[in-house]
Amino acid sequence: MTSGAVGLPESFYRCVGDGRYESTSATAGPWSPDAQHAGPPSALLGRALERHEAREGFRVARVTLEIPHPVPVGELRVDVRTVRGGRRTELVEGEISSGGRTVMLARAWRVAESPKDTPALRPEPTPPPLPGPQPAHGITGAHLDGYVSAMEWRFVQGGGFDTPGPGVAWARQRVPLVAGEPDTPLTRALTLADSNWAVAFELDHTRRLVINTDVTLALHRDPVGEWLCLSAATSASPSGSGLAVGRLDDAEGDCGRVVQTLLVAER
Repeated sequence: MTSGAVGLPESFYRCVGDGRYESTSATAGPWSPDAQHAGPPSALLGRALERHEAREGFRVARVTLEIPHPVPVGELRVDVRTVRGGRRTELVEGEISSGGRTVMLARAWRVAESPKDTPALRPEPTPPPLPGPQPAHGITGAHLDGYVSAMEWRFVQGGGFDTPGPGVAWARQRVPLVAGEPDTPLTRALTLADSNWAVAFELDHTRRLVINTDVTLALHRDPVGEWLCLSAATSASPSGSGLAVGRLDDAEGDCGRVVQTLLVAER
């Protein structure tokens, strides 16, 4: 982790107690310095979901996040509860609120870990090798002094955000999610997951309004290491909507999928 990178805050968030967190400027998304990229708050909710009444031998296998409102760069409150508890599965849900308004919702399935003799079914090819260091990647018309700069990006296919997808990119955080705390495999994956459709920019977001309403991350195993790879592509239909689907890899190979619904509208 390259924590303390020049010009960046020490983390995405600072814990201020009682389920409240102060957002730093590193959370700001590409479209406004006042609104967060959905990656960091997704990870903040994921952190709470995996900590809530945690049980040995259980893991988060799937998280779906809904984004009813932009998440402001400001103080946030996180609340979590158990919807259903069971011997082998648990359904937990949480929300992030700001100023009394819910700005992000999440539901997650925590499941018992599979037996050690479960076969390793891996139909996907291994990911492309991690490229060497690259110059900073920009996005036309975007605010770059936030999340985009707080992540290190290395594109394999697509050449960068402004090159039409599909795309393949490795990425890692330059700062931790919460100051003074180590990140977990789940929070690292969620910090990146909402960037899926940006890696696969295929709809012209400069001429049209293109935003995702949600993000689902499904993991058949926990990712390992700081570097994660997204291989993403977008589908869309006239009089329909967009759908961005990505594969998530780490250095050991395939570990999950990311799915996002895209609103496509005239500006």
